[in-house]
Amino acid sequence: MMNHRLTLSLFLGGTLMLTAGMARAQQGPPPGGEMAHGGPGGGWMAPPIGERIELLGFEGMHGGKVVTGAPFSAVAVSVSTQTLSDGNQITRTTHTSLFRDSQGRFRKEVNFSAIGTVAEAGQPRTFIMIHDPVAQVAFALQPDQKVAHKMAFSGPRSAAGGNGQSRFESRMQKELANGTLKKEELGTQTIDGVLATGTRYTHTIVAGQIGNEKPISVVSEQWYSADLQMVVKSTRTDPRSGTTTYTVTSIQRSEPAASLFAVPSDYSVTEGGPRGGHAHGGARQAPPTDPQ
Repeated sequence: MMNHRLTLSLFLGGTLMLTAGMARAQQGPPPGGEMAHGGPGGGWMAPPIGERIELLGFEGMHGGKVVTGAPFSAVAVSVSTQTLSDGNQITRTTHTSLFRDSQGRFRKEVNFSAIGTVAEAGQPRTFIMIHDPVAQVAFALQPDQKVAHKMAFSGPRSAAGGNGQSRFESRMQKELANGTLKKEELGTQTIDGVLATGTRYTHTIVAGQIGNEKPISVVSEQWYSADLQMVVKSTRTDPRSGTTTYTVTSIQRSEPAASLFAVPSDYSVTEGGPRGGHAHGGARQAPPTDPQ
């Protein structure tokens, strides 16, 4: 069961990962399809962490420069389906509202009503992330408690600095060379009115690598929009955890309202993460409690 504290921890972890990544480069598709699933090595990330990050709505965002001059709003739908050994299926669906303005500010509203395990008394639970590269700050909002967790984000790091992106690229090139990773170009197609370029990656976990008797193939397919500078559709199939699809729908290219990128005036603001942060004004904000 994914209780409230675990959900918040995963959300904030994904938020921190996203804010760090968005401060680095979004001008081109990631160097590997696995990047589309929660960060470097996401396709190789042991489930269920990668699956949870996807369900939290952090699919489609990649490291890079802040994207300006390309405002939009949309709804991203993540569907994860797992088939059990007895044929029973578990399906989880998450809807995430996305907003970006011309200055590169980004807002994500993740609704957990379809997951069920994080809803209290039948009420849906929503978390909101605001990433503001102009003010160099990010906020994770909890509307049910009217609390905003304020976090700074790191700036770009050069490839020479040995960051995770460089290590991932090196690993990907090595696996392309030894045949455990296969890359296929899928051409272009229009997705919800946006032209996107497709790439498929098939990663093979060789027999014995993780105690597996036979090779395991993990297939990731993504469709990247150079215009929006983001993934607009992806599918990952992993025999260990099932199939996850991510689709950006209802794309509108108009400028979102400026109020979407500001913390509401009736929210208390805490510095740092969800545990033991200090609210502005001197009051200490208690960590959220687990639902009974």
